[in-house]
Amino acid sequence: MTTGIPTIEEWLKLQEVMVPFLVRCGAAALCGGMIGLEREIRRKPAGFRTNILICVGAAMYMTVGLLIFEDDRRMGDPTRIAAQVVTGIGFLGAGAIMQSQGRVSGLTSAATIWVVAAIGIIAGAGYPILAFVAACMVVLTLVVLLKVENRFLDPRYGDDGKGSDG
Repeated sequence: MTTGIPTIEEWLKLQEVMVPFLVRCGAAALCGGMIGLEREIRRKPAGFRTNILICVGAAMYMTVGLLIFEDDRRMGDPTRIAAQVVTGIGFLGAGAIMQSQGRVSGLTSAATIWVVAAIGIIAGAGYPILAFVAACMVVLTLVVLLKVENRFLDPRYGDDGKGSDG
């Protein structure tokens, strides 16, 4: 007896979507790992594994949204899934922000969490090269602009472990 809702994927459908799924999630893992490695080296709370998981999770949500949309255009809207990822990640990022004695820390970690989810959505939507370019831009921003901040801006606001950014 069938209920109209498949309990497992049909083998042909699974074979059709497996490679694109692995490419998208693999690209997200690579991109999240690149950014997470920089955060891990700086001993930030949202490090290597955290950024990989956020990026891959966002890619999974986007990919499943696209699959649902492809299977039944009346049932799914991938943009709504992406919007919910953004909202959920906003709460996760807010948890990384700390305020103590008039100093705020964790803003860079929160922003990194937010942008890693966006990169995951890009990879999940089927654009792994764009995701990689975006990840490179983020890593360059984190590494190069830290040096600019430390050299030219007030060191109290640098990412040297004593400042307000994190």
